[in-house]
Amino acid sequence: MKPEGFVGKVTRRFADSKLIPLVIAGAILLGLFAVTSLPREEEPQILVPMIDVFVEMPGATSREVEQRITYPMEKFLWEIPGVEYIYSTSMPGMGMAIVRFFVGENEEKSIVNLYNKLYSHLDLIPPGGSFPLIKPRYIDDVPILLLTLWSDRYDCFTLRRIAKQLEEEIKSIGNVSLTEVTGGQQRQFRVVLDSSRMKAYRIPIPRLVSLIEAANQSLEVGTLSRGNREFVVEAGGFVKNTEDLGNIVVGFWEQRPVYLKDIAGIVDGPGEADSYLFFGAGLRLTGKVSRRRRGSSTGR
Repeated sequence: MKPEGFVGKVTRRFADSKLIPLVIAGAILLGLFAVTSLPREEEPQILVPMIDVFVEMPGATSREVEQRITYPMEKFLWEIPGVEYIYSTSMPGMGMAIVRFFVGENEEKSIVNLYNKLYSHLDLIPPGGSFPLIKPRYIDDVPILLLTLWSDRYDCFTLRRIAKQLEEEIKSIGNVSLTEVTGGQQRQFRVVLDSSRMKAYRIPIPRLVSLIEAANQSLEVGTLSRGNREFVVEAGGFVKNTEDLGNIVVGFWEQRPVYLKDIAGIVDGPGEADSYLFFGAGLRLTGKVSRRRRGSSTGR
């Protein structure tokens, strides 16, 4: 029989000790206490602030946008504390930069710092460039469900109207954060101008556009108090149908008003299609649903 080594002696001493069952029981109780008492989350709140920045420059090529918009914007965006990466894209007429901060950076502070940095450099925007459009991105924006409506009987316009009704029902469900309908043809008022009539009434197109935009708005002009009641006085109103649009006064000729319907044809229907997506034998329309994150919870 071989002599017992040091490890064997230590093992035998612990195996014969009466404290080992107490140590094992204490470890089990400590584990049960940790499982039942420590807070845990179904969806950990990992903060990774990301912000999209868009700057338009109509008529410029992608090369011009890169040199005059994207590259200068990248240089001072790197000066913001906490920025980890910047992804930029230059395309004809527009430049975009995606600013990603380090994990754990304060979201509100990151957005404020980016706003301050951009608006302190507005003087660097070249002639023809627009003000920066800033859109924060959140983890709730990631869709968890895609619903596709398709049909070989209904067109894109009808499918989109059905999808919008379905979207309103989905929004009423608890913990739904964001819904979006993609595809289909939106309802649109189309004004088909008659160039000969416009020349006859001497109505230029820029003036016509400004008149239509001014007529499609509602403004509060004051209040009226009477009999312990206060009434809000509003002027104008939004265009609701083709009749409202056609009755917009766009000029005067021989001391009588000229209406939009006198110089143009007005169509209420689907807008012009710019892309198609087919699913099987019919047209397809997709909706996205995102879920709102829950707060921390303690399991019992």
